[in-house]
Amino acid sequence: MAKKSSIEKNQHRAKLAKKFAARRAKLKAIANDKSLSMEEQFNARLKLAELPRNSAINRVRNRCEVTGRPRAYNRKLKMSRIALRELGNKGLIPGLVKSSW
Repeated sequence: MAKKSSIEKNQHRAKLAKKFAARRAKLKAIANDKSLSMEEQFNARLKLAELPRNSAINRVRNRCEVTGRPRAYNRKLKMSRIALRELGNKGLIPGLVKSSW
């Protein structure tokens, strides 16, 4: 189980990223638009830099929803390989069968 503080910090980052997504996308579009003047592009980049760092989507870490583990994460099931195996062995994941021979 991951530290509670790490899990909550990541949830806070995800919440901020969702909150600022539209504003960040708008400023990025202005900053990358070559038809605008350099001054307008520069001002958009300055405003973008003023936004909280944790509002960037790439600062959000994929974590297992069961244990909070940050590594060996399966995107489709939103859990780590360890949690997947444990739940699979208990028969709690439909369609998943542990192979044996």
